[in-house]
Amino acid sequence: MFSMCKQTHPATAVEFSIACRFFNNLEENLVVAGANVLKVYRIAPNVEAGQRQKLNPSEMRVAPKMRLECLATYTLYGNVMSLQCVSLAGAMRDALLISFKDAKLSVLQHDPDTYALKTLSLHYFEEEDIRGGWTGRYYVPVVRVDPDSRCAVMLVYGKRLVVLPFRKDNTLDEIELADVKPIKKAPTAMVTRTPIMASYLIALRDLDEKIDNVLDIQFLHGYYEPTLLILYEPVRTCPGRIKVRSDTCVLVAISLNIQQRVHPIIWTVNSLPFDCQQVYPIQKPIGGCLVMTVNAVIYLNQSVPPYGVSLNSSADNSTSFPLKPQDGVRISLDCANFAFIDVDKLVISLRTGDLYVLTLCVDSMRTVRNFHFHKAAASVLTSCICVCHSEYIFLGSRLGNSLLLHFTEEDQSTVITLDDVEQQSDQQLQRQQSEDQNLDEILDVDQLELAPTQAKSRRIEDEELEVYGSGAKASVLQLRKFVFEVCDSLINVAPINYMCAGERVEFEEDGTTLRPHAENLNDLKIELVAATGHSKNGALSVFVNCINPQIITSFELDGCLDVWTVFDDATKKTSRHDQHDFMLLSQRNSTLVLQTGQEINEIENTGFTVNQPTIFVGNLGQQRFIIQVTTRHVRLLQGTRLIQNVPIDVGSPVVQVSIADPYVCLRVLNGQVITLALRETRGTPRLAINKHTISSSPAVVAISAYKDLSGLFTVKADDINLTGSSNSGFGHSFGGYMKAEPHMKVEDEEDLLYGDAGNAFKMNSMADLAKQSKQKNSDWWRRLLVQAKPSYWLVVARQSGTLEIYSMPDMKLVYLVNDVGNGAMVLTDAMEFVPISLTTQENSKAGIVQACMPQHANSPLPLELTVQGLGLNGERPLLLVRTRVELLIYQVFRYPKGHLKIRFRKLEQLNLMDHQPSHIELDENDEQEELESYQMQPKYVQKLRPFANVGGLSGIMVCGVNPCFVFLTSRGELRIHRLLGNGDVRSFAAFNNVNIPNGFLYFDTTFELKISVLPSYLSYDSTWPIRKVPLRCTPRQLVYHRENRVYCLITQMEEPMTKFYRFNGEDKELSEESRGERFIYPIGSQFEMVLISPETWEIVPDASIRFEPWEHVTAFKIVKLSYEGTRSGLKEYLCIGTNFNYSEDITSRGNIHIYDIIEVVPEPGKPMTKFKLKEVFKKEQKGPVSAISDVLGFLVTGLGQKIYIWQLRDGDLIGVAFIDTNIYVHQIITVKSLIFIADVYKSISLLRFQEEYRTLSLASRDFNPLEVYGIEFMVDNSNLGFLVTDAERNLIVYMYQPEARESLGGQKLLRKADYHLGQVVNTMFRVQCHQKGQHQRHPFLYENKHFVVYGTLDGALGYCLPLPEKLYRRFLMLQNVLLSYQEHLCGLNPKEYRTIKAVKKQGINPSRCIIDGDLIWSYRLLANSERNEVAKKIGTRTEEILSDLLEIERLASVF
Repeated sequence: MFSMCKQTHPATAVEFSIACRFFNNLEENLVVAGANVLKVYRIAPNVEAGQRQKLNPSEMRVAPKMRLECLATYTLYGNVMSLQCVSLAGAMRDALLISFKDAKLSVLQHDPDTYALKTLSLHYFEEEDIRGGWTGRYYVPVVRVDPDSRCAVMLVYGKRLVVLPFRKDNTLDEIELADVKPIKKAPTAMVTRTPIMASYLIALRDLDEKIDNVLDIQFLHGYYEPTLLILYEPVRTCPGRIKVRSDTCVLVAISLNIQQRVHPIIWTVNSLPFDCQQVYPIQKPIGGCLVMTVNAVIYLNQSVPPYGVSLNSSADNSTSFPLKPQDGVRISLDCANFAFIDVDKLVISLRTGDLYVLTLCVDSMRTVRNFHFHKAAASVLTSCICVCHSEYIFLGSRLGNSLLLHFTEEDQSTVITLDDVEQQSDQQLQRQQSEDQNLDEILDVDQLELAPTQAKSRRIEDEELEVYGSGAKASVLQLRKFVFEVCDSLINVAPINYMCAGERVEFEEDGTTLRPHAENLNDLKIELVAATGHSKNGALSVFVNCINPQIITSFELDGCLDVWTVFDDATKKTSRHDQHDFMLLSQRNSTLVLQTGQEINEIENTGFTVNQPTIFVGNLGQQRFIIQVTTRHVRLLQGTRLIQNVPIDVGSPVVQVSIADPYVCLRVLNGQVITLALRETRGTPRLAINKHTISSSPAVVAISAYKDLSGLFTVKADDINLTGSSNSGFGHSFGGYMKAEPHMKVEDEEDLLYGDAGNAFKMNSMADLAKQSKQKNSDWWRRLLVQAKPSYWLVVARQSGTLEIYSMPDMKLVYLVNDVGNGAMVLTDAMEFVPISLTTQENSKAGIVQACMPQHANSPLPLELTVQGLGLNGERPLLLVRTRVELLIYQVFRYPKGHLKIRFRKLEQLNLMDHQPSHIELDENDEQEELESYQMQPKYVQKLRPFANVGGLSGIMVCGVNPCFVFLTSRGELRIHRLLGNGDVRSFAAFNNVNIPNGFLYFDTTFELKISVLPSYLSYDSTWPIRKVPLRCTPRQLVYHRENRVYCLITQMEEPMTKFYRFNGEDKELSEESRGERFIYPIGSQFEMVLISPETWEIVPDASIRFEPWEHVTAFKIVKLSYEGTRSGLKEYLCIGTNFNYSEDITSRGNIHIYDIIEVVPEPGKPMTKFKLKEVFKKEQKGPVSAISDVLGFLVTGLGQKIYIWQLRDGDLIGVAFIDTNIYVHQIITVKSLIFIADVYKSISLLRFQEEYRTLSLASRDFNPLEVYGIEFMVDNSNLGFLVTDAERNLIVYMYQPEARESLGGQKLLRKADYHLGQVVNTMFRVQCHQKGQHQRHPFLYENKHFVVYGTLDGALGYCLPLPEKLYRRFLMLQNVLLSYQEHLCGLNPKEYRTIKAVKKQGINPSRCIIDGDLIWSYRLLANSERNEVAKKIGTRTEEILSDLLEIERLASVF
């Protein structure tokens, strides 16, 4: 069985985040990684253009509200295991160090020439002798970087340290020179001076016999040589053995002498608590480190006695390390994350989501004498924390949306002397905690609850009084309160616990009644609903792949080819400035004019011409005037009054118009370009024709006028200086260095003499130090607020395939791209090295154009192009180029050379091929009458339609056979959403009206004008449009009940419990424990089943089942059981299997519940209460019910170590058959009479039920052990495969082939295919392939095949699709060519990544046989010439491959 696996929705979870200077040394960025995705964000002001003009950045005291803007995204062939950054000697930007399993390290850097990620060096340590016999993939390679950037270390296999030394040498900047000017031959001296020197290995057992089980490694601050702390546990223990062996952890410090490669141990601390987790170094002037254990915090320094506090009462019993109880704190640091926000303060995010600020109280001797905990807020459950720009904190999360918080200090800072008396009792503390307020922000999921702040002064021990005396000024401390506020959030749908397919709820056009059920597959619209998140971040996520607009109304308009909407004179309107007033529709040789108010009426006798076809209508002069262009005239109107009519008489019709207020550019059929400008002299508006023209040969085939607000389009080099005094706002943040900058600004002579450390000793107290650190550079956001002056540009494409950019109004050629239709990854200026003086004379310009002719003969010609500023306030310009077969989307980035200081990088490439029988388009014959060309023709209609506001978003609509919306919002990520699964949109216009707020109009294949809006409940700024329904608890299993159109969901609430069951000899008894105030009680779960209606996505009231305490739901399905009433058919029931989790001493028992959903008359005013649950059966079983399914009308349950088959009769279950199984069966699925079961350790088995003999027998099984997570059937016409996902993140396909010799006569299931996915899959379902559209190349290619949709714990979605063999062979050859054809990011090989991974070496070779869809799809992004070369190598044509890809895309876009 041949198949293909492709990920369609990337992972959204965040696991690592660091702040570094990614693009240049001027600006700090946030680099975020999760699974195999790496993203670079920048913190930018969230200020609209209107507000921005009123602000004066230099006078602002406080930064405006910030947002996260994504500047770059990279997908890697490997999961990121550790992420760090380092500033290499003389580099203009930081490098990233990323480690991958098992022991790979890549050093990467941003490349300003191509805006890509370039690999500086690769380090690989997976040889057998380094492995030391380990086969399992247990160890995570951890990377740490020395704070002074002298070296980095990586811990591999838990046994060895890799040391990567960096050259610290600022005197020679040759490396940069090599970047800056093209050097013909590099001198030898330069080659040897690479910034990264040769790495070497240290075996930990050579340092000390006992070093093993390393828990954490960190570099210390302020040592002359790099000094590494290693926290390890030489002899392990566990909580059950504390009485026998406790305090097992050891901390050692190693000094690394990189030149001599010697590494002595300089400091050791023994017998630390057994539950140590991490160690954190503290910066100078305090120094030392903090050791975090689950129940305590310990401060250690080389020369001072340790100081530790216990955070709860568990620490008192588990360790003999001297700890003081911390007053008023009862927390556990299990799964907590930490980040320093100051020298002496760190933020702690607990596993409950609470944020605490921990202050180290330091006395005048700079030793820590106290800790102060302050609960600041309650927020998301984090996986990593990172501080940015010294006052923003990023909380990355795998379980909820990641947040960006801004923290500020409260004004009244309390000054405490260390000998104040304890004033506050614990009652006050308890009262405070009950007063938490909720600030529910953003999606109601990202909430931040602030706790009231009050200073707790601390008790002081008598010994301290004796030593230091009770002088009033023993030591002065400033304790500051911090306030956190949410700035922005990144949407995250991980982890996908469970998912199912349900029908999309569609209303009839009046918007109240539901559509009836779809009868056949063609009309069935399904949506993907997933139970995502955990605990208070739990939610239901509804994914939609194609947008189906809500059609408000539609009316028939015969013969209309194009449509526009415009505004009336803005100065006359009193209210509703942003509503459209006129709609113009163009027919073949006439125009319709409609007025749009409360209703839409045709108007006559206006200044609009109606007896000619209109080519374009738009607004000019800040929406005061309207311009109407026909094939022969340009008309300027104010409202409906004609002001001016300019005839265009050049012997050829006008066919395309582009405006950039106040310029109007016209393209004439014979290849000329005419530009007009709106002038208002002495109060009379006039259109004046520009006397500067551009040459009309080779003929111009597409134009776009562009008004630039981003400051990126500039010809001045001094705009790009890096000092920050420039007036280009967004400008230099995109891209690299422009000039070499001085490396050191000396502000203080002492710094020059003694380096930075001199500063620390001049401080009088910590308070001064803190004050000084707060007045850091806040220029970064001021620079981002400066507004660029608008500039005007004309972009044209010519018959020869070149793209040219002219500055308006003087029409100077400033940029020339050869062969733009080829679709290269980076577009560069062909005139970069031509001095600008040459280009001024007209004759030499033609010479340059001749010299820069296209290199590739058969590149597709550009048919249409547009440059559009998207993002916030148009700061992210995109260039879209449409050729016959595809749409190329480029983003603009800064580049310091050439005349116009930009380059273009390809972001995406959309396939626009249609499956209609291709007709050859001949050039228009000369016999065609001239008159014909003056009429409106379908080919004149523009396919790229920019819009300013549809549903609150701006973007570009791509009309044609595969219509889609292109969005790029202030979040900075390109989003492409398809419209109407398989429709065809001919024309489009935005339309804002009283009745249709921010909607749009479009013509599909018929002549019906559809007036519609985007569904408002979806969030469009994500890879797929998504709706998140917050639940505030963990969602578990989810099923869709089709008959009643309702979702049934199991939820799990968690609450601390003080009671538990203990075994007293013959029975269990409930006993209550009281362990004091500082004890943290365990968490108990409460399960519930609720019904959720997809009409409103609200929980149906009074129709839920609350399970008993201790009862956990383990299985939930809708089963079809034979129905007693009629005896003929099957009826659907909800069946739930549960288990009572008491304790390990008490035998596990479970219940089987069977329910039926019945419809009742709803209560008045509550239409949702029409469902009730009726209990059919509930009974305790002999063991835990672990899995449920149905076969031939019987119920199948996994019960303990047996599988039972039951028959439902007279409200009771009667046993029919049973069979013994292995360890724990957790999933059962059935088809016909076959039962496919998954065991959590012992792989899969196939059972067969024979109804006439009432026997259940084992048909076949897999003999090798395998930790199975999910199972599903692969259906390929008449072949049945068994798809399995496992703990090592693989997908494996098994088949039952009794004829094969190695199957031992059918006893053994054969492994037919395997593939490493790299993410854990817990849930899958099948969908039948259905080929849409009228014209198909091979109509029956995918008949009776099913594709399997999977969801991962990192928030990714994808599918596995059986392929026809011919297609599989073609893709396999393509995959093999692409492996060696493309450069591999981070040096990761896709073939190695996709090879099955296993803990133990297995005796069989990888079967492969599953195509890597992500690799195949990267073929689309190659340039046209490269694609042709690859296709030629495998003996096929590019069009064949592209249409294969398009066909699969259409199959998979059913949601």
